[in-house]
Amino acid sequence: MSIDLAAFRADLDAKGIDVLRLIFPDILGLTRSKDLLVSQLERAKSPAFCQGVWVTTTRGGVLDGNDIMSTGLPDLITRIDPDTLTLMPWEPGVAMVIADAFNPDETPSELAPRSVLRGVIAQYEALGLSPVVGPELEFYIAEHDEETGWRRAISRTGRVYTTGAWVDPDGTLLHLLRMLDQMEIGVFAGNHEFSPSQYEINLWHGEALNAADRTFLFKTAVRDIVAREGKHATFLGKPWSDEGGSGFHLHFSVVDAKTGANLMADGTELSQTAGHMIAGILENAAALAALANPTINAYKRLGPDTLAPYRANWGHDNRSALLRVPPERGAGTRLEIRLGDGAANPYLLIAAVLAAGLDGITRKLDLPAEAEGWAYENEAAAVLPMTLTAALDALDSDTVMRAALGAPVVDVFTVMKRDEIERYEAEVDDPSTRDVTAWEVEEYLADY
Repeated sequence: MSIDLAAFRADLDAKGIDVLRLIFPDILGLTRSKDLLVSQLERAKSPAFCQGVWVTTTRGGVLDGNDIMSTGLPDLITRIDPDTLTLMPWEPGVAMVIADAFNPDETPSELAPRSVLRGVIAQYEALGLSPVVGPELEFYIAEHDEETGWRRAISRTGRVYTTGAWVDPDGTLLHLLRMLDQMEIGVFAGNHEFSPSQYEINLWHGEALNAADRTFLFKTAVRDIVAREGKHATFLGKPWSDEGGSGFHLHFSVVDAKTGANLMADGTELSQTAGHMIAGILENAAALAALANPTINAYKRLGPDTLAPYRANWGHDNRSALLRVPPERGAGTRLEIRLGDGAANPYLLIAAVLAAGLDGITRKLDLPAEAEGWAYENEAAAVLPMTLTAALDALDSDTVMRAALGAPVVDVFTVMKRDEIERYEAEVDDPSTRDVTAWEVEEYLADY
């Protein structure tokens, strides 16, 4: 897509914007960026980055995935998507915009998470379907602690679904809501969650790429806004051993691409399409776990009796299952996939969920029996991978996911994550511990 940079610059000038923050997600889900002077926008055109960004670890190591190192660390070029432009009201004069990543020959990068998601959406469009996604994320707000690095901003338990000064004493959540509202990315509500200093802010659903973009902007903004307050917002799945984890749940449906009609319900019952998608997600759940829970830390959130998934099962309005079917029917019929945690890359997580659901549709997989009651005791369903190693092994062997997402991005993701495992096992006395280790805090907390 070409863009009239002169007209775009004039629009930014009219909005009082003199700095444009170009952002894009790396494979880990971290925000990579460059600040562009609007006065120089027409000369900057397509800012370049080193492709080493795809294989740079959180500790600064550079690996050789997809032959990036061995071919001499070539360039990637970026093109801004003007439809993603949003103001940064906490930084007057600055706006953010998401960029797509391309190879030097101007072909879309097969490693760019946004391109990967576009490819999966195209597979739905070929069937006359359009996926709709509603993201739901939890996160903690922490304060600096000289001894431990970070501590929870408040410590009182039992304050789930509350707001006001007793759970937001400095008004940080209120400030977040006001800033996010001005960004116009679909934020509509927020509250304190189950654990102390844990919060949830809700975003409206939308077309899958738009939902991923808004989630990426949301996570980037939350971290930046809270940092301006001298605190730290973390979406890490399990920041502390003594409290619950933070989830990244996806509400997901498909509609007819021409009419917009929801295809998930047949009267008051789930449709065949919905049944096939549930079956596909459960069939590929072990591989999906790697992209939904992409850190060593994530697997300390999962397990029996955690309100996080443990088995590859589903149930009607059942929050103890991997996949919950909310009670709404008609246009509101959807699936809630509860597997992900907040560290997941929104583009890769959504792409993987869509790919698994599409597998069920194309192969017309049969809907398994639903789990009833406390789904952790549903022994008919397989236990999910309980370590990142097991999840990566499942992803490596899942031909459906590799084909849908593309082997290059799966291979680089695997290289990055197996490096994390190797470093963790070399530095932690008991790698099997369920406690959150100092290594995880150092590796993940500052970046996620």
